[in-house]
Amino acid sequence: MSRLSNRVAIVTGAGQGVGEGIAHALARQGASVVVAARRAATGEPVAEAIRAGGGDAVCIVTDVTKRASIEAGVAATVERFGRLDIVVHNAFAGGVATRLESTPDDVWFQLSRTAVWASFWCAQAAHPHLAASPHGRYVMLTSPAGVEGSANLPLYAPVKGAQRAIAKSLAREWGPDGITVNCIAPVAETPALTDIFEQVPTLRGSIEARTPLGRIGDPIADIGGVAVFLCSDEASFVSGQTIVCDGGSFLGL
Repeated sequence: MSRLSNRVAIVTGAGQGVGEGIAHALARQGASVVVAARRAATGEPVAEAIRAGGGDAVCIVTDVTKRASIEAGVAATVERFGRLDIVVHNAFAGGVATRLESTPDDVWFQLSRTAVWASFWCAQAAHPHLAASPHGRYVMLTSPAGVEGSANLPLYAPVKGAQRAIAKSLAREWGPDGITVNCIAPVAETPALTDIFEQVPTLRGSIEARTPLGRIGDPIADIGGVAVFLCSDEASFVSGQTIVCDGGSFLGL
């Protein structure tokens, strides 16, 4: 039996990148996956690819910057599958390189909306269903920048740090309900990162050079593998933690 058989998972921001990789990884281990994407144009192809590979997936359009959209997505998931066992909040918009003193308010609003507010709204909407499951799991995608800060992304770091604080607090609050809450801080090959590499040709080499394993992570095998572990029975005693999955580049935990 696969490690996540008979479990239902929502993955936000699963229309591309790390979220897409995690959706595939969960499905390959038997989970029924809701690809929660802001646009059906990106989410439906991912769901179709999972189904073509023998998995069970559906796209439910979800805008994580809106509480009502998250609540509707959770309700639609439970209506379709009858339960909800896993939520992986990955969706994120922002990460504009700037200096703090010159950053406009709208950048802060965008970053905090998708990272902090959406983490809060996903947690509220999902909690009763995760508590009803014997395998309740809540996972947030954060960043090493949330631990060590960032000179080039001064607002990205605090919103990612806030997610780690949310995970610690929810791990304490939800522990009696049998729900584990954890974070993954990844570095992975995504379309967005590939675009940056094309703009800055030397960046790939510098990242690989400072990474002990000498490569950049794969969204399915590397990041998705960690997500599968955290959502499986093997991690039932792991909660409130941040797993940095970056090939050893950051060693500050």
